[in-house]
Amino acid sequence: MSTPHQLSASERRIDLDWVRILAFGLLIFYHVGMLYVSWGFHIKSVHRLTWLEPVMLFLNPWRLSLLFLVSGVATRFMLGKYRLAAFARARSARLLIPLAFGMLVIVPPQSYLQIVESLGYPQSSYLQGFADFYVHHYLAFSSQFCPNPCIVQPTWNHLWFVVYLWVYTIALIGVLALWPAAADWLGERLAVALAGPRLLVLPCLLFAAWRLFLFPSFPSTHALFGDWYNHADYATAFLIGLLLARQESVWRDVERQRWVALAVAAACFTAFILVYAGVFPRSPMLRWIAGSAYGCYQWIAMAAVLGFARRHLTADGPARRYLTDAIFPFYIVHQTAIIMIAHMLRGSGLSAGSEAAIVISGTALTCFVTYEIVRRISWLRPLFGLRTELRSPAGIAQQLA
Repeated sequence: MSTPHQLSASERRIDLDWVRILAFGLLIFYHVGMLYVSWGFHIKSVHRLTWLEPVMLFLNPWRLSLLFLVSGVATRFMLGKYRLAAFARARSARLLIPLAFGMLVIVPPQSYLQIVESLGYPQSSYLQGFADFYVHHYLAFSSQFCPNPCIVQPTWNHLWFVVYLWVYTIALIGVLALWPAAADWLGERLAVALAGPRLLVLPCLLFAAWRLFLFPSFPSTHALFGDWYNHADYATAFLIGLLLARQESVWRDVERQRWVALAVAAACFTAFILVYAGVFPRSPMLRWIAGSAYGCYQWIAMAAVLGFARRHLTADGPARRYLTDAIFPFYIVHQTAIIMIAHMLRGSGLSAGSEAAIVISGTALTCFVTYEIVRRISWLRPLFGLRTELRSPAGIAQQLA
């Protein structure tokens, strides 16, 4: 294993730390929103907020792709610290240990409460019902409950992101083992290809192609196998981040074109939402327009976020250092907290606003309390994606998740 070198100032991307923090932070609000919209979720509130769907569609096309892009940047910087075999071991420990722990401990209450609310489950108390479900059903490696779609157990639910990130990283390591100079060689050529206005145009065309040609046949499942649209989408974002991480000219262009990106993103989102809302009669041509607008919006919104972050989100301090370390444990526990709190409030008679406020504040409190406990106990730290040794948090170049 190689000795980590001292990070240079150019590798301390404070702006991308903040992008990662804010993108993961949006998950709490987004997943709380899933309780109230018409889209499928593990459990649902009795309230429906139709106005919330356009707001969530504003975030949905790019929020996860952005996280994969930032993870690609982080991966590129980490590759300079380890030999490939050591990097594979370190990456696997940081991702697979929390995944296994999450699937065995954190996620099961989500499946149990989904089954309770969808199909009912015999119980005299929550603990007794959950224990019976966990022992007799959760580890069955089958789909015994089918509210539509069937619930396959055990499951990773929201932890699918960890699975996909690990797969892309291991695939990358395999490529670099055969072609060590691939990241630098391809990155330099991609930077030339994306010079000037092409920075906004070429990736936009690629994301639009995935939406038009893959999504109709391979809708999103997050099940890893057969999820080809999502793989094309997320792996593309991951590779863009990886290959362009050290291409400073591209990052300067991203910052310089941020206002253009914002305006074009607004136009693409408007076109997509008008078709989605049924303002115009549906037709094959409109479906192509909507798919193209959706795909372009994905990339151009990411470019706008990255450009404004590079210009404005450069301030470091205790909050950034604290949240950089805390955000992965937050991610692991947040959805279980949302579902458990929302289930406890079922039948309370609260208004949608009061219910949502309690779910959001309760989830945030759960995340902070969990992190404060975990970070102080060395054997708990790796279960939540933290380094075993206690050390001061570093920047994005030192983050694995």
